[in-house]
Amino acid sequence: MKEQKVSKRRRFWALAVVALVGLGLGGLTWQRGAVGQDAEKNLSHKAIGQAQQLSTAFRKAAEIAMPSTVTIRSKTRAQAAAKRGAVRRGENPFKGTPFEDFFNGDEFSDRFNVPSPRREGMGSGVIIDKSGIVLTNNHVVQGADEVIVHLPDGREYKAEDIKTDEQTDLAVLRIKASGDLPAAKLGDSDTMEIGDWVIAVGNPFELEQTVSAGIISGKGRELGSIRRAKFLQTDAAINPGNSGGPLVSLDGEVIGINTAIATNNGSFQGIGFAIPSNMAKWVTNQLIKKGSVERAYLGVSIRELSGELAKKFGAKAGEGVLVGEVMPGTPADKAGFKDGDVVLQLGDQKVHNPRELQEIVERLPVDSKQTVEVLRDGKRQNLTVVLKPLPRSFGLADRGQKEDEDESEPAAGFSSEKLGLSVSDLGRDEADKLGYKGRQGVIVTKVDPDGLAAEQGLREGMLITKIGKDASSLHDVKSADDFEAAMKKLSLKEGVLLQVRTRQGSSFVVLQQAG
Repeated sequence: MKEQKVSKRRRFWALAVVALVGLGLGGLTWQRGAVGQDAEKNLSHKAIGQAQQLSTAFRKAAEIAMPSTVTIRSKTRAQAAAKRGAVRRGENPFKGTPFEDFFNGDEFSDRFNVPSPRREGMGSGVIIDKSGIVLTNNHVVQGADEVIVHLPDGREYKAEDIKTDEQTDLAVLRIKASGDLPAAKLGDSDTMEIGDWVIAVGNPFELEQTVSAGIISGKGRELGSIRRAKFLQTDAAINPGNSGGPLVSLDGEVIGINTAIATNNGSFQGIGFAIPSNMAKWVTNQLIKKGSVERAYLGVSIRELSGELAKKFGAKAGEGVLVGEVMPGTPADKAGFKDGDVVLQLGDQKVHNPRELQEIVERLPVDSKQTVEVLRDGKRQNLTVVLKPLPRSFGLADRGQKEDEDESEPAAGFSSEKLGLSVSDLGRDEADKLGYKGRQGVIVTKVDPDGLAAEQGLREGMLITKIGKDASSLHDVKSADDFEAAMKKLSLKEGVLLQVRTRQGSSFVVLQQAG
């Protein structure tokens, strides 16, 4: 009986302990649930607060930028056909084509020489000086007979003293207003990084004072139509009418001028481009002071150093740019530059790609002496160059071609299935027709689209002027026999270095088999 009582007591206290533990755990579970809900609420409030702060930043940036963002309307008067270079009476516009015999020149010119209609366009701009200086794109005002600037407060002014730079697609114009005007500040575009928030302000589709938000999605972009500017890329919506308007940082500073979009349908598809404000500052100052942009130049054709080319010239890929050709009589020629030099540094600025070197040179003072470090035959050396103004005609190759197609004797040639390439001697007539007068080398007559030569960038019509194992062993190619003999001595596994020429200038190519 006594043992039974002890056993009952033990069970009682055991159950009591379990009950107390259960109550404790239940309390803890309830407490944890309450704490979890509070934490979620705190996180939610914090997230909302951060979003509101970002919203406030966008609002403040827009408030700063919008008063200085203007609407620009351009008007072009109707022009007589003769004035705009239309077809003259009696002239057949299809001469030299398969349709030449189907049209009577007098009849065509009488029927189709109609005046061009009056045209109107609209874009955006930004006031950058309270005296009335407005910055926009060249294509917004180009060819206009009248430009009207419309301010957000309703005032309108006729633009005066319009100065443009086609090379960067920038333009400045003046308006005369009573009193100071709201002016935006041009910021430092070099401080912007990929991922930074920006807003685009402008008048897309004639919807005035429109703001869109996005980020900087790329830097240093190049557009073929604009040769002398590297663009900021953004996903802030840019549409027709935004051109010339500001791209603004969250500080309210203009860090770019909206210029172009990448699109398949004419409207925004997530990729827009803006000219960096630092480029705009330099161009604008020159346009205001001189009326045009004066650029310094070296006088060389240059290209990027790929991995294969870098090895052949004893350089590191991505460090320096390769000189394909030195133009005679240019500053580079007088300074002693040679084809195949690798430009590593100009003054105190290192060089990594062709566009970077171009921008550095162009912004330096004309007639200034500059020290250029180059790599030649594997050795570093310094050259001193005196920069001169870039001639307007520099870099514009003579694209004229003789009309007569007189047959001549077939030139000696060489073909290689291994290379996927055929070359022939350069005859006098062929040199004249292709723009290689006074040059020597072999002309590329055929390239297999699936062959090694095509893969490495060789095309029909190119002139091969030099060949070698590397930069130090390059020698002239005078005939197809020379080319064939050199190829037999060289190894495609190690790579064959070629200097080639097109109408645009001279460059280098490496023929190398994979593996």
